[in-house]
Amino acid sequence: MSISMYAASVPVINQMLDSLSDVLKKAEDHATAKNIPAENYLQARLFPDMLALVRQVQIAADFAKGVTGRLAQAELPAYEDTETSFADLQARIAKTKAFIATLDAAQFEGSEGRNIVLRPGTPKEQTFSGQAYLLNYGLPQFFFHVTTAYAILRHNGIEIGKKDFMGLR
Repeated sequence: MSISMYAASVPVINQMLDSLSDVLKKAEDHATAKNIPAENYLQARLFPDMLALVRQVQIAADFAKGVTGRLAQAELPAYEDTETSFADLQARIAKTKAFIATLDAAQFEGSEGRNIVLRPGTPKEQTFSGQAYLLNYGLPQFFFHVTTAYAILRHNGIEIGKKDFMGLR
């Protein structure tokens, strides 16, 4: 039995976007309860040369829409990276989920063999089969940024655990 590219991407990405939204809500609630400026969390990073929480969430959303949209051969919406609050980050996650919801499973049919061409910030192109793009590039990148956002919040005292990361309710 094989798994469809849709089933291997959309439900997994949606689950993790929901968990990311939930841990951000816990961080916002924690900041409010402890009277800690939200900026302390939003600009937190694990190490000085790493990106801050806001940027981790932005990039996670970009990979969520990029992976699913490219596999479905859909036009990708552009996001401006102007988020400065927990509410802004929640809105970004919501609009990412709304975009993904417009994609139909039929659009993913045959995407495992489709060529996906990327031009990530350099003149050098990268070409992947759809399956390699999903499994060896897109999902690992997405999970890296979701995990880093989680780790930043946990490191800064937000009471979250594995169930929160996994989105298990």
